[in-house]
Amino acid sequence: RRFKESRRRHPLLPEGSVLDAIRQERHKLEELRGRAHRVIDTSSITPRELRQELSRWYGESGNQKPMTVSVISFGYKHGLPLDADLAVDVRCLPNPHYVESLAHFTGNDPPVRDYVLKWSVTQRFLQKFLDLIEFLLPQYVKEGKQELVIAIGCTGGQHRSVAIANYIADFIREQGYVVNVEHRGILQRV
Repeated sequence: RRFKESRRRHPLLPEGSVLDAIRQERHKLEELRGRAHRVIDTSSITPRELRQELSRWYGESGNQKPMTVSVISFGYKHGLPLDADLAVDVRCLPNPHYVESLAHFTGNDPPVRDYVLKWSVTQRFLQKFLDLIEFLLPQYVKEGKQELVIAIGCTGGQHRSVAIANYIADFIREQGYVVNVEHRGILQRV
């Protein structure tokens, strides 16, 4: 049933039935099963339940949450990251690109970061978005998600999206998750 649901072929099934392939698999793994300290019968559990059982027995303990979050800043003029689970447009925030003294910096630089974060609209945006993230992350963990990609976009991907992505990454890190940050617009900068 599980192979029909996943629409994947059993690796030992060049021909014959799935049941034949499973019998062959059990025979090949018989010696290994005899040496096992723990055997989990997966016949009547879902993949999610199996993941929970494995986490319970073999998962890491401590403060680290069992999910990695990647926060990616990008420029819409270069296209949306295809691997994004959540994408947020911050083009509604004040743009430091039009401030002559800030245009040549990026959101990694304190003057641009401070400019982007000083506005009340930015603070309100962050409050609402961080509330959403704080709600969503435990839901994704409970669902068994191992990786989450949050994409933050502005026009060129160098100023607003970078500053906001860094801020969001710091917030998520404080929640105990492993966080990776990538700034695609800065990499594409000429």
